[in-house]
Amino acid sequence: MAESQTVTILRAKRDAIAAAINNYERQLERAKADFTHVTAALAIFEAAEEPGSNRAYVSLYRYFKYGEVATMCREALENGPLTTTELSQLLMASKGLDATDRVLSQSVGFTVLRSMRGLARRKTVTCTRPKGRCLWRLTSAGDAASSLSIDAKPADASRRGPLLQIERR
Repeated sequence: MAESQTVTILRAKRDAIAAAINNYERQLERAKADFTHVTAALAIFEAAEEPGSNRAYVSLYRYFKYGEVATMCREALENGPLTTTELSQLLMASKGLDATDRVLSQSVGFTVLRSMRGLARRKTVTCTRPKGRCLWRLTSAGDAASSLSIDAKPADASRRGPLLQIERR
């Protein structure tokens, strides 16, 4: 049985509308992507105008002096054991930094963790892991004397010993 001309025309029209819908959906996806990129660029340029604003990648070198993070953490641990998160929150509060900024608090947390691992290598603090979190405590060596000073300068490569000296052949 042959199809009527009306059915054939309606099917062709349906196929044309479906193709138009697919085309509009692709254009909508491109427009959403463009919108996201323009919004991100706008946030970067607006943040550059505001003093003290932080971008997605935060450099903490301007916030802390050499050895200051380790000294502040050691002083905080004198009151009892603390987790890395608690130490970073205390540091941010003492420096007047925004604790609600997730990127900044994550950067401070990594800085605290790096400093605490350095203190652990020097046997100044110990780490236990209850519930998967680092709980830091001072050792007797950490109570007795401070191993870092805020005004200390990093040693130069010539004084570090044979580990950094490379044999020339």
